[in-house]
Amino acid sequence: MTLTVGEFFDQLPGRLRAETAAGLERTLQWQLTDLDPGVWAVEIKGGQGRVIPGGVPEPDTTFTTTSEIWLAIAEGRQDAMKAFMAGKMKVEGDMTLALKVPELFDTES
Repeated sequence: MTLTVGEFFDQLPGRLRAETAAGLERTLQWQLTDLDPGVWAVEIKGGQGRVIPGGVPEPDTTFTTTSEIWLAIAEGRQDAMKAFMAGKMKVEGDMTLALKVPELFDTES
């Protein structure tokens, strides 16, 4: 099932694995270059996630890509590392946190 970007971010807090996120207080941000507005942040605190449309001034990690690439990654149709290595996605900030994203969220809808 293909989600819209809005649907993806609406569902994201429910996909957070509380046991993996326990003790983590970080903010992830997505900047989708083909959308306006195209910025969403997810604050992880107390084992829970909260979506912040429009983003935050100083996220811990920022992913910059297109909505098409990000949804393909989120749905398992595109490998995030391959997208990064091919220059289809940029990552800024805490790279350790970026690498942990697949462990933090369930991929099944």
